[in-house]
Amino acid sequence: MTEVVPDLPALPALPADGLRVVALGGLGEVGRNMTVLEHRGRLLVIDCGVLFPEEHHPGIDLILPDFDYLRDRLDDVDAIVLTHGHEDHIGALPYLLQRKPDIPLLGSQLTLALVEAKLKEHRISPYTLGVREGQTEHLGVWGLEFVAVNHSIPDALAVCVRTDAGVLLHTGDFKMDQLPLDRRLTDLRAFARLGEEGVDLFLTDSTNAEVPGFTTPEREIAPAIDKVFRHTEGRIIVACFSSHVHRVQQVLDAAHKAGRRVAMVGRSMVRNMTIAAELGYLHVPDGVLIDIKKVDSLRDDQLVLVCTGSQGEPMAALSRMANRDHRIEVGPGDTVLLASSLIPGNENAVYRVINGLMRLGADVVHKGNAKVHVSGHASAGELLYCYNIVKPRNVMPVHGEWRHLVANGRLAEATGVPRERVLLCQDGTVVDLVDGVAEIVGEVPCGYVYVDGSALGGETSDELLRDRRILRDEGFVTAIVVVDTSTGEVVSEPEITSRGVAEDQEVFDRIRPRVEQAVIEAMAKGTTDTYALQQVVRRTLGSWVGTKLRRRPMIIPVVIDA
Repeated sequence: MTEVVPDLPALPALPADGLRVVALGGLGEVGRNMTVLEHRGRLLVIDCGVLFPEEHHPGIDLILPDFDYLRDRLDDVDAIVLTHGHEDHIGALPYLLQRKPDIPLLGSQLTLALVEAKLKEHRISPYTLGVREGQTEHLGVWGLEFVAVNHSIPDALAVCVRTDAGVLLHTGDFKMDQLPLDRRLTDLRAFARLGEEGVDLFLTDSTNAEVPGFTTPEREIAPAIDKVFRHTEGRIIVACFSSHVHRVQQVLDAAHKAGRRVAMVGRSMVRNMTIAAELGYLHVPDGVLIDIKKVDSLRDDQLVLVCTGSQGEPMAALSRMANRDHRIEVGPGDTVLLASSLIPGNENAVYRVINGLMRLGADVVHKGNAKVHVSGHASAGELLYCYNIVKPRNVMPVHGEWRHLVANGRLAEATGVPRERVLLCQDGTVVDLVDGVAEIVGEVPCGYVYVDGSALGGETSDELLRDRRILRDEGFVTAIVVVDTSTGEVVSEPEITSRGVAEDQEVFDRIRPRVEQAVIEAMAKGTTDTYALQQVVRRTLGSWVGTKLRRRPMIIPVVIDA
C-alpha cells in the first residue's frame, strides 16, 4: 500500500487531463467527511460533514473540515454532492454556504429535506437539485451517475463521477443488507456494470473493514426490541440517532404491537422524524404518536419516549436525564434502550451516561448486553464482494480511523489490486489520477476548525484547548504580588490561592517567602517590567508545585507595581 509520507514536495500543477482528489476530512477519523475533486480548473465537492468533539476537546460544540483550500476558489465549485443525510456528511454545510450560499446542492429527497431544515435555522435558502438512483446529471466537466446503496438512513446514494481523466466511484456510507426494512437494496448490478465500464479510482467506506463476514440485517434486531417491550412493565426510553429513521420505525411498530404511545424528545428528533413522516419514509401507526406535553397523562406502562443522546453527547436529552437536568426524570422501573453502536472515541461518554442512568435505578439495555443495534456499514465480506465485482484500477479507502483504512486497503490487495495502487491517505492528502494511475502528490493544510459557542475557527486554538484541559484536570494557582519597583521592595506578602488542586491553602505558606525572595532578587538585577516579574513568579511557584505537590496546574501570576 502507498502511504502518505511527511514533508512531501510542494503541490505540483494538475495536468490538463488529470483528476485531483483532495481529502479535507474523514480520513483517520469517523466524521467531518469531505472530498474535493478538481478537473480542468473546476471543483466538485462530495459531502460536507462535522466531527463530534471528544473528551480532549473541552467546550467545543463541533469540529469542521478546513475550508481554507476552497477559500479563494468558491466560484470554481460547480456543486456539492451529498451521499446521505447524516451529520458527519451534511453538518458543516451551513458554515461553508455562509461563504457562498448559491453553490448547488445535489442529493436525494430525504437528504435535501434534512439539509433544507438545517439551513433554514441559519437563514440560508440553498439551491438544490433532487436526484435519485439511476439518474445521471451533467455539470460542465462532470458526468454524475447516482447508485442506490443501503445504509442506516433511507435514500443513501453512491456517486459515480465521469471525467476526461477517468471514472471515480465513491460509495458513501453503505452496507449490503439483503433484507432492508425499506426494501431498497444496494445496487450491486450497477456496481458490476460500472466495473465492466472501468473504474479508475474507487473510494470505499472503511468503518467496518476490520469486522469479518457480513453486517447483520436490520430485521434481525426486531425480536430483541420486541422482547424489551414485552417484558418491561414501566416506562421505556429509547435513545438513537435523530436521523435513524429505520430504528424509529421499529420502535413505533413495537410500541403499536404492545399498546403503548410514543413521544419524541429533542428538537432534532422531532424535526427529522416529522420530515421523514411527511415524505413517506416513516410510517406512523394511527394513534401511536403523542405530543411530549401529554406524557404526564399516561401511566408508565403506556409510554415510550424516543430521544437523542445515544453517543453520550453532553447536551442531548439522554445525558441531561442522566444528570437530572431534564424535565423527564429517570428512576426505578424505567428501562432505557440504547439502540445504537458506539462511534469510536465516544466510549467513555456513553458508559458515563449508562452508569448515571443505572445509578438512578433504571435498567439499561445496550449493544453490549442485547442485540438491539446493527451497524450501517459494510463489513469485510461485503467489501471483498464489491472489490471483486468493481475490479478497480486504484483504491483509496475513506471514512474511518487509520486502522480501518489499513484493513480496507488489505482487503483490496487480497482481491488483486496491486499494492502500489492502494493509497492510504490522511486528511489533507492530495491524489492525482493521470493516465489511469493514481498517486499521492502532496498535501494541503487541513487542521481542525472548532465551533465554540459563537466563536469559529481561529478564535479557538489548540493552545486554548490545552489550557482548558489543564484547568479541568489540574486546576489553577494564582499568585498576587504587590511591588514597588522604584525601591525594589515587595510591598506585601504574596497572596496565593488555588482551585481544583485538592490541597489546603496553608500548604502554600512554605512557598510564599521563596516567591517574595525571587521577585526581590529579580528587581535587584534591574528587572522592573511587571510582565517579566510575573514570569519569575510563574517559574518559582510552578517548579515548587511540580516538585512538592506532584501537580501541573495552571499558574496565574499577577504583579502590581504600587
